[in-house]
Amino acid sequence: MFFWRWQAISKEQQHQVNEAIRAREVRLVGADGSQLGIKPLREALQLAQDENLDLVNVAPQAKPPVCRIMDYGKYRYEQSKREKEARKKQKVIQIKEVRLSPSIEENDIKTKLNNVRKFLGQGDKVKLTIRFRGREITHQSIGRKILERMAAEVKEVSEIERHAKLEGRQMIMILSPKQQ
Repeated sequence: MFFWRWQAISKEQQHQVNEAIRAREVRLVGADGSQLGIKPLREALQLAQDENLDLVNVAPQAKPPVCRIMDYGKYRYEQSKREKEARKKQKVIQIKEVRLSPSIEENDIKTKLNNVRKFLGQGDKVKLTIRFRGREITHQSIGRKILERMAAEVKEVSEIERHAKLEGRQMIMILSPKQQ
């Protein structure tokens, strides 16, 4: 029994398959990867049909277009598995914010430092923010010292991505985890 698949090209498919190919002649690659040369489209379709596989246009911009004989359904399945595996392995880096004030006490600094170490250990960036309220804005040097002390305490696991800078009534510093 002979079975032939008809497939139209959709928006998410990037390859033309079988009858959707519109070139007169194509450079043909066999199912085993061997070069079969430049063939007319009808002959290429017939070769694919004889092997009960699909003719897939893998390089439509080439002159003449490069077509390959393959099982297109299996190819798409393996491609989706590879993409899924790649998405699983990638790490999304988040920015965690730690807020401080210029009048912060010693024990509070230690607590905040533990949080910063935890966030950096998880691979996230940390945004240290000091908000100046009222007349505290006149003592920016106190805020800068606190931020520099925090950065010095965690320098073995982090590097400064952005040094302390005043933006409005907030002084911001960004730390990123060290690359291993």
